[in-house]
This record gives sequence, structure tokens and C-alpha cells, in this order.
Amino acid sequence: MNDVAIRVSNLSKQYRIGAVQDGNRTLREALTDVFVSTFHKAVSLVRGQAGAAAELTKEFWALRDASFEVKRGEVIGLIGRNGAGKSTLLKILTRITEPTKGYAEISGRVASLLEVGTGFHSELTGRENVYLNGAVLGMTKKEIERQFDEIVAFSETEDFIDTPVKHYSSGMYLRLAFAVAAHLEPDILLVDEVLAVGDARFQTKCLNKMQDIGKHGRTVLFVSHNMPAVMNLCSRAILLNGGAIADDGPSYQVVTKYMTSEFSTVASREWTDPLTAPGGDIARLRAVRVRDEEGDIVETVDIRRPVRIEMEYDVLKSGHKLVPSLQVSNGEGVCAFVSRDVNPAWSRRLREKGHYRSEVMIPGNFLAGGTMYLDVGLLVLDPLRTEVNERSAVAFQVLDVIDPDSARGDITTKIPGVVRPLLRWNTEQSVNAVTS
Repeated sequence: MNDVAIRVSNLSKQYRIGAVQDGNRTLREALTDVFVSTFHKAVSLVRGQAGAAAELTKEFWALRDASFEVKRGEVIGLIGRNGAGKSTLLKILTRITEPTKGYAEISGRVASLLEVGTGFHSELTGRENVYLNGAVLGMTKKEIERQFDEIVAFSETEDFIDTPVKHYSSGMYLRLAFAVAAHLEPDILLVDEVLAVGDARFQTKCLNKMQDIGKHGRTVLFVSHNMPAVMNLCSRAILLNGGAIADDGPSYQVVTKYMTSEFSTVASREWTDPLTAPGGDIARLRAVRVRDEEGDIVETVDIRRPVRIEMEYDVLKSGHKLVPSLQVSNGEGVCAFVSRDVNPAWSRRLREKGHYRSEVMIPGNFLAGGTMYLDVGLLVLDPLRTEVNERSAVAFQVLDVIDPDSARGDITTKIPGVVRPLLRWNTEQSVNAVTS
């Protein structure tokens, strides 16, 4: 039996920036486009706008000559910056889009979760969508029925399973979509960074489920910016940069390279192009930096010293309340804490358009030693929604020391825990103690 689940050979995808990518045009529409295009080019030449016409046909390679193999039962992480080609690769593997050149061979039944509710019909109920998705995967009605109760229980949608999914919240949509993709016994599961939509508890539940899928001999391809999750879930990782494979190997080594190389600066990240910066139509993230007490950007911090986290962002639309947020996790993916700016001077204030900088200080003698990964975000209030959620935006090393001034004191053995605060203890000797 062939032990290769996915074989990718010289896979490439080219787009034309500004051009309409439509593979479903009729012959009549295509011929019409030829005449319209010729007319517009003529007009452009007359007006001296040939340069603008050329801009409309600028070529962009979202994926370039990617080649790799995935064995059955492997759980592999796809990592890289935004725009590196990760999502494009998954869309080709799921046949949502066709490659420009190269090919991919997939052996087995594939389930994918690329966007919240992918494959769901909004007019159908949750129950009907479960059966529809199962049928698309080639499963019989009996196979779907055998897993149905477990799907509903996992998704926590029991009370709404017979409600049309168009009435679901994004969280309900996500829970049911993931439950369907994970439980209908696919040979290969392709998951994009959709888990960021769910809460922390559900994210952990999904990660555990994917790990369980891998243990049962099924293949998982997992796109994520959550580096601790990749290291925990995946034995192997593939790093994409500029559409090409930059590294392929054990997840810890590849993630370390990504977080400590030119692909991803550890202590400082900037987005110079406002159009591609993380965010939406209300606000966009522009920079995240780790600084010491003196204001220098640092990758290593003494466990006894404070560290300052700095966020820069643009507010594009006035009239909204914005709350900057920070989540700190250790190298094992355990969340140390979450902090949000609840200062009423800003959290209750309608922001005006402009450039902003928010800072938060993490005190010394608070975090334990090791690598700390920082997720940063911007929340919009009234109603609450996430505008920015940049996973593992930056990272830094907390350097442990054996010193009476630290929470470790003179203890040389390993101390468990994500945080290690220096708490004040008080000890008294009772003068009335009975001694024998």
C-alpha cells in the first residue's frame, strides 16, 4: 500500500494583479472581453495611459515551484508570514483553484476547513448540512448517522441543530464546521487558520481533536500563525516564504528558524504596506515591538527586569471604541495571561482617524524562564468583534537566573509554571509555641 498521502511537484500559482480571475466564463463572454480589452487599450494609448494598462496585467506568483511529500498519518504545520502562499497551497489541494503549473496527487478522502462555514448552505439547517457535507465526502447515510451525535456534542449546537445555519453566530458556524470536518472520518484533514475565530477553550478542544486524528493514522495539514500550537501538534513543519518552500523539517527546528531569522523578526514586526497589514476596514496593525526599560528592542530579557510591549496601529474609520489586547504564551502553548487596555480614558472613547501607539509593561519577576510568544489584537466594542488577531506576532526569551533577588532564589532545580511571580511572604514565630 502506498504510504504517501500527498505528493506535490513543482506546484505554482500565478495571479494577475487587477485582472478578474474567472474560470467559468462562456465563449461569448471571452470573445466580448477581447473586443472590450482592445477598445480600452486603444483609448488608453490615445490618452497616454499605457503605463496604467500595463499595471492591470502585473504578474504575481502566490506559489512557486513547491515540492514535498506527506506520508499517511503525518501531522504537518504550514507556517510563514501573511502572503507567503500557505492558503493558496491549501486551495489548490482542495481543488478550489487550479495551479498555473505543476501538479498535486492526493490519495484518500479529503475534508477541509479553510473558512468559517466552508461548504455549508446557509438556507439548510445544521442537521441537513452535516448530511450534505458527509455526502460530498462520499460517505453513506449510515456512516454519517454513526458519527452524528458525536458531531453535535462536540460542536455544542444541540439546541440549534435544526435551525438554518444562516441564523448561527460565527462561533456556532465554526464549531459545527470543524466538528463535521474532523468527525466524518477523512483520510486527510486540511485546516487553515480558522481556529482564531473561536474562544481559547474551543481552540484547545480543536487542537486536541486534530492530535487525536493524527494518532489514528490520518493525515493533517495545519496552517497556523500560532507557533506553540504548531510545535505541540505537528512533528514536522514546512516554512513558506514568498511562495517558495524555505525550510522543511522537525517542527521545533523550522519554527525556531522562522522566529529567529529574516523570515520573522523575533522582537519586532512591522507592516509597511497598509493594504496588506493585519486588520479590517476600521483599524490595521502597523507594528509590534518588545522593548526593555531603556527603550531598546530586545530579544532576551533578564527574568528580574520588566519588559515593555508596544503596538502601533492605524484607525481608518472614526466613531468606534477600540481595545488593544495582548496574550502571552510559553513555548508549550500554555497561555500565561491575557491583558486588555481597560483604561476608561481610551476604552470608552470613540476613536478618531489617525495613527496610535499603545504600550503595556510586564513587570520583572513575573514570567518564568523560556520563550514567550505574544498574540496581539484590537477589539471593537458595541458590538464586540475582533478587528485584529495576529498570532505569535513577536517573541522573546526570558533568561532565568539563580539569584536571591529573583523568585527562584537559591533553588537550582526545575521550577514548573508559566509565571513565576516574586510574591511577598510573611513568617512569624509564635512566642507561645509548645516545644518538647
